Amino acid sequence: MPPIRLLALVAALSSLTPLFSAQSTDPVLWYREPAHEAITEALPIGNGRLGALVTGGVSTECLELNESTLWAGGPYNAANPKGPAALPEIRRLVFTGHYKEAQDLCARTMMGNPLGELPYQPLGDIRAEFLGQGPVSGYRRELDLDRALARVSYDANGVHYTREYFVSYPDQAIVMRFTASKPGAISCILSFDSPERDVGTDVWTGGIRMHGRNLDASGVKGALTFVAEARVSATGGRVTPGERILTIRHADSVTIVLDAATSYRSWNDVSGDPYEIVQDRLAKSADRSFADLLARHEADFRPKFERLRLDLGALRNPGLSADEQLDANARNPDPAVAALYFDFARYLLLSCSRPGGQPATLQGLWNDQIYPPWGSKYTVNINTEMNYWPADPGNLGDCVQPLLHLVEDLAQSGARTAKIEYGAGGWVCHHNTDLWRGTAPVDGPFWGMWPTGGAWLCLQLWEHYQYTGDRAFLERLYPLMKGSAQFFLDTLVRDPSGRYLVVCPSVSPEHAHAPDVSIAAGTTMDNTILRDLFADCAEAAQTLGVDSEFRTEVLQARAKLPPFRIGKGGYLQEWMQDWDAQAPDIHHRHVSHLFGLFPSQQITLGTTPALAKAAIKTLEMRGDLSTGWSLAWKINLWARLRQGNHAWKLLQDLLNPSRTYSNFFDAHPPFQIDGNFGGASGIMEMLVQSRLLGPVRSGQPTPVEVDLLPALPDAWPTGSVKGICARGGLVLDLEWSGHRLHKAVIRATIPATLDLRYAGKSVTRTLAAGQSLSIDADQL
Repeated sequence: MPPIRLLALVAALSSLTPLFSAQSTDPVLWYREPAHEAITEALPIGNGRLGALVTGGVSTECLELNESTLWAGGPYNAANPKGPAALPEIRRLVFTGHYKEAQDLCARTMMGNPLGELPYQPLGDIRAEFLGQGPVSGYRRELDLDRALARVSYDANGVHYTREYFVSYPDQAIVMRFTASKPGAISCILSFDSPERDVGTDVWTGGIRMHGRNLDASGVKGALTFVAEARVSATGGRVTPGERILTIRHADSVTIVLDAATSYRSWNDVSGDPYEIVQDRLAKSADRSFADLLARHEADFRPKFERLRLDLGALRNPGLSADEQLDANARNPDPAVAALYFDFARYLLLSCSRPGGQPATLQGLWNDQIYPPWGSKYTVNINTEMNYWPADPGNLGDCVQPLLHLVEDLAQSGARTAKIEYGAGGWVCHHNTDLWRGTAPVDGPFWGMWPTGGAWLCLQLWEHYQYTGDRAFLERLYPLMKGSAQFFLDTLVRDPSGRYLVVCPSVSPEHAHAPDVSIAAGTTMDNTILRDLFADCAEAAQTLGVDSEFRTEVLQARAKLPPFRIGKGGYLQEWMQDWDAQAPDIHHRHVSHLFGLFPSQQITLGTTPALAKAAIKTLEMRGDLSTGWSLAWKINLWARLRQGNHAWKLLQDLLNPSRTYSNFFDAHPPFQIDGNFGGASGIMEMLVQSRLLGPVRSGQPTPVEVDLLPALPDAWPTGSVKGICARGGLVLDLEWSGHRLHKAVIRATIPATLDLRYAGKSVTRTLAAGQSLSIDADQL
């Protein structure tokens, strides 16, 4: 079911004449040499389902391949039936202060079997070994973000060689073309390779095919079969099949159209036929010319990417390659490098999360290891949600669809876990999930005993509704929210004081309050998430005109959740007890208790100044430097606090080569893509912040407050952004100079009553759907 209002928004935007100048240069990452390490240096291309890393080797080109449904193992159920009987004793131990004993009992009775979830897998690689080229000069490897096109070019023996690569969404294929400036100059040997099992290769004059099975993991047998097939056409020369190789000699040009599929149909169905799937798709794509395939690809990708344009000025050193830009930026920060990083993040989201594919994993779509860091899974205690922070404000709301499908699956598998582990209704997801929609506590209770992951995923999807007002989307989302809320209505317990309802057992994600102990009750993050979940459920029920009794029940429960607490040191407490200053790691990477500041809006400078002050103290205690994604979260937090210079400082820390690899992938380290997306979100928070002042009602103006340039750093004196989105269905163009807003244009895609704010001034206007407001700074 398409997001109706979002499609209308896209159509409206495509008909508008630009009001602001285009950015200073087209966004391109380019390099002077091939990639030596795939995941940190190669160029990522993808269409949300198929992905590749282009290394750009001269004598041997290697594309590391991924298909979003190729994971280890198969359907499984990890829920632990010992949970319901053990929960009363676990809670008694927590409430009497025996946290280590409670954690040990969780380890024996609540952990999933298997203890770890299953990893995302590489499909393998396709290699092209080029023959007889000799010494090379003039090498250039580049990724054109506008066109989603990778290119390698160089000169050898008086011939100029060019290779082009893209992954087409409309044609569902990886497309490659090799050309040369002289006829007959291309000779190469094509082959597949894979680390998976039972791998075989078929070769014929028109192509090469690889097939196999996925690996076992954590005691779960591999249940998937897969096929990857490359159709090859050469102009001139000769194509000869061999044993596991396809040899091309003396061609003028070569075009390769590659598709792959697995037998995965859903999280509990692996009965698909990947061979038939691939044959059907290639029958529609492989006979198209390269020019036709490229034109169809660009017609799909480019308009989406160009919905938003950020201009922070021209690169100071345009003659530097992308890796050199990062090094130069570390010495002398360049706003244009930050804009390029922002463009790359939007490119990545549009390349790794599209309707019909899986959501972005810890590494997006790209993985070259059978045992990737943290399994390259979905870590839902921050990382998966951060992947989607830039989607709606960044005018890429259609990229949210795979996340909605994931949560729809989790509501089914998580209902099983809720019943088996807790004896509860509704559904639950703990801190991780995978292709098979595992929802049980995993990895050990220190990390895994956190039942609020599903609730946070619902809130991230609620953001999409707040940005679009899409009722059809809400009708799909509300049952998921209701099921998540029902689980907590069934499992919340009174704390020893009898005053509050708390989640117990739980943790503040991955953070110890005593040496090696995280188990607690009523953590600040849990309370904050549930306040939002219950309020949003109530609003959704009222909007849809359903479940009045349930609405009353969640609001009553919400009123009994523990409030925020300020500790004796002036910080926002992470737990109900004032443990923060004595916690073993006061510089911990997670800042979970600041959820109320961002992504939630329960804490603001205007409405809760004391809590905002406490949040500042917490951030000061935590310190700035941390992992890539943690830096990205802090950028958003400081932007919400309107401290643009501090946010900019952290953005520079994120852009440092210690936190950004040469291909601009985020370095945790190792690679995690969430930092890219969180950093992009932080940039937008520096430029526009918005919050709804009332519910979205069909046909009625949505009340929304929008702050312009709320955290503009001194380093960005002049710039513009076109197509950035705000809640309430608003699309904005901004231009500023001399650190002052020059002009703003606001377009409404649904009716809105707009409270527009800038530099302490405000103006209120009501806009009909399709209406625009153009305003100069002196009108505010």
